[in-house]
Amino acid sequence: MVWDFIRSTFLILPAILTATALCCTAGVIFSYVSQNGRSHHQIARFWAKWILRLSRVKVTLEGTENLPPGGNYVFAANHRSFYDIPLVLPFINAQFRFLAKKSTFYWPFIGNYLRAAGHLPVHYDSARESLKTMSSAAKVINEKDISILLFPEAGRTEGQMDPFKDGAAYIAIKAGVPLIPIGIIGARELLPMHGRIIRPGKVTMRIGKPIPTIDLTLADRTRLTQLLHQRVCELCDYPVPPERKVA
Repeated sequence: MVWDFIRSTFLILPAILTATALCCTAGVIFSYVSQNGRSHHQIARFWAKWILRLSRVKVTLEGTENLPPGGNYVFAANHRSFYDIPLVLPFINAQFRFLAKKSTFYWPFIGNYLRAAGHLPVHYDSARESLKTMSSAAKVINEKDISILLFPEAGRTEGQMDPFKDGAAYIAIKAGVPLIPIGIIGARELLPMHGRIIRPGKVTMRIGKPIPTIDLTLADRTRLTQLLHQRVCELCDYPVPPERKVA
């Protein structure tokens, strides 16, 4: 316990902060050369790989055959740790942008990078603004030929999994692209919610089969959200609550 505290406080955390500041600065500089966000995505992947190696995190990836190359998707994953972000970046072989809380865009360095890279802010305190963001995300998928990744629980959770918001289903239906569920197992043990000690460990990330949306309308988004929640639960080996099961 003492060694974990020392290692986390005086080695890993300062290194992460330094790497984050450097990568964010590089991303802002690159925005003057490339404005499509693709260079920023490569910088973020490098940042994530470096953090995982420094933290001694080993990742087992399953289900890569469920990610057909060359398409655009809406990726949706469970969210129990800040480490979920560096976990998904290196292992999803697609250009994607995050939907992140609006408050994150005001963080030093990180906010500038998020704007330069083309990530989208979500206003969870305003249904009207959230709807605008979802519509913008669908437009980005079709116009910029990229994918979107979000955490439908709208924040980290301490339990197994909270109910999902409709955002992922809304974006996928409106853009006419498949939903791909992702289950992340073990991230909480690295850095739990409200935790301050980063621990080494093993994480399994499972990519589920795409859920087609081409024949769906926005009226189907609630049922699609329930199906998405069920698929992510299954990927994480969580029991699916009876009231949320989809036949």
